[in-house]
Amino acid sequence: MVTPSESSASQPGNYRIAHVALDEETILWRNADVEQERRVAIYDLIEENSFKPLRSAERGADGPYRLQLSVRDGRLVMDVSDTDEALLESLVIGLARFRRPIREYFAICDSYYQAIRKATPSEIETIDMARRGIHNNAAELLLERLEGKVETDFATARRLFTLICVLHIKG
Repeated sequence: MVTPSESSASQPGNYRIAHVALDEETILWRNADVEQERRVAIYDLIEENSFKPLRSAERGADGPYRLQLSVRDGRLVMDVSDTDEALLESLVIGLARFRRPIREYFAICDSYYQAIRKATPSEIETIDMARRGIHNNAAELLLERLEGKVETDFATARRLFTLICVLHIKG
């Protein structure tokens, strides 16, 4: 049990996301495969992540955090709240540089889901390697875009990119 007298610097586990939600109004449609991806990304994100919103941390909000993701006017909005749901800050990131990676990720995921149903194991593996490559490149891009706003790790950025993709499904 952590007592109030302990400094937040001695509690590195506090800089994390404890809850994540997607703006359901942003999501127009999703199939069973996408829904499974969403569930897994959220579960994995909550289980293990590193997330330190710098402005909030400077003001003493050391987490854990609640994160609400939405897309408004072509921008990703990340509303960061404390565990009592008090808004700490809204991070806004332009998504123009993500259009191509999102499109490529959707295309390769479609190929992957089709391959799972009828391709050979080696064909599935080849498509999955390509899918991971696109996902990794997009996570690196997200890390760049979050620089100066949020300190996070590669695994957290990968999972957040998955959720950004879910927000872009247009049916």
